[in-house]
Amino acid sequence: MPTMDIESLRIPRRAASEPAVHKVRPAAVKAVFPTLLGSAVLGIAIAGLAYSHSRAIPLVETETVQPAQDQYASAASFTASGYIVAAHKIQVASKVIGRVQWIGVEPGDKVKQGQILVRLEDEEYRAQEQEAQGQLESMEASLKELEHGSRPAEIARSRGDLESMNAELANARSSLNRMQALYNAGVLAKQALDDAQARYDGDLGKVSSLRNALDLVEQGARAEEIDSLRGKVMQAKGALNYAQAQLDNTVIRAPVDGTILDRNVQRGEFVTTGFVGDRGAKGYLVTMADLNDLQAEVDISESLLPGIALNQPATVTTDAYPGVEFHGVVTEIAPEADRAKAAVHLKVSVQKPKEDLLPDMSATVEFLRDTQSKTEQTAAATIFVPQSAIQNGVVFVDENNRALERSVVLGNRIGNRVEVLQGLSAGDRLIVRASAALQDQESVKSK
Repeated sequence: MPTMDIESLRIPRRAASEPAVHKVRPAAVKAVFPTLLGSAVLGIAIAGLAYSHSRAIPLVETETVQPAQDQYASAASFTASGYIVAAHKIQVASKVIGRVQWIGVEPGDKVKQGQILVRLEDEEYRAQEQEAQGQLESMEASLKELEHGSRPAEIARSRGDLESMNAELANARSSLNRMQALYNAGVLAKQALDDAQARYDGDLGKVSSLRNALDLVEQGARAEEIDSLRGKVMQAKGALNYAQAQLDNTVIRAPVDGTILDRNVQRGEFVTTGFVGDRGAKGYLVTMADLNDLQAEVDISESLLPGIALNQPATVTTDAYPGVEFHGVVTEIAPEADRAKAAVHLKVSVQKPKEDLLPDMSATVEFLRDTQSKTEQTAAATIFVPQSAIQNGVVFVDENNRALERSVVLGNRIGNRVEVLQGLSAGDRLIVRASAALQDQESVKSK
């Protein structure tokens, strides 16, 4: 082998104080940077590919949103069966007891408010009124006497009685003085003197009494006596008014305009004011109602209640007149449901009922939608979609196999479908069910 110079192969030593500096050349950096950038992009792509393989494309079921008029016809109306009833059915009763003397109506008669229906025998009530009238007149006369005071003639008579008694008292005093002188002279017995003294004392008491009577006649009655008698007069007036009211109540009149539905009494039967059995005295006289104010009462399932609102329009038909429709309006929704039936009771007022429409007829009510209550800004107000398509106030539509999220404004609920007021349009492919939770802009595949 050729001889090598070992010393030429040695690396020279640096000074201990000289630091080691690694210089990077710009050309080397330019050469390495593209390589690092490519590696990063490749890593991101590989990660995305791995995620896409880890989550399969969700399968979805779609439903094409129908036009508003078609959707309205299929989901916004439903029917319920019930009966026609009178909105105000009245059982006219008597306020007083008595025997029926006269009856002026028959079932089917139309009556006006205030018209006489029945008269009861009133002899006892007339006698009570006369008695109360007499007591009142007596009390009023006594009150006038006290208020006006004594007449001049009465005062003059009282004064004359007092003067006459004073004269008798003076005569008794003179007689007593003579008797006393004779007794002192010893010519008169003690008994005669005592008799004269007793006469004088009696006349003296009478004079005092007549003087007090004169004072009372001149002064008149005290205010307390007048007030007391005035109270008695008021009591007498109240008794008379009560007696007159009782007498008036023997004439039973129609409380409202209406039609007589039933007559419960006959002439000669006894009427009472309390509840009694069928064979005893009657508690009411006639049943009447205003046949121009009729309602249809129906029960609907609880699931249909969200689609009902007050003043909602409806159509009422009857089995008796199947070809005739009556317009109606929901006027009452029961505040509680029927637990046994799982239903809610409704009342629908019949607008302008005909005379042939009678209470207790079977009826069918079709509940309609009040289109006039919606504004023009909700053009899709009659779109109903399945409840399963709505998640937290949003829905997804399938547009070119991609799920697009849309916020919606919801309205009424009928059955398992919910009204969408805003957010959807007719023709949209609505995703009603998906195999997994969806995300906006996510790829989907329809079944």
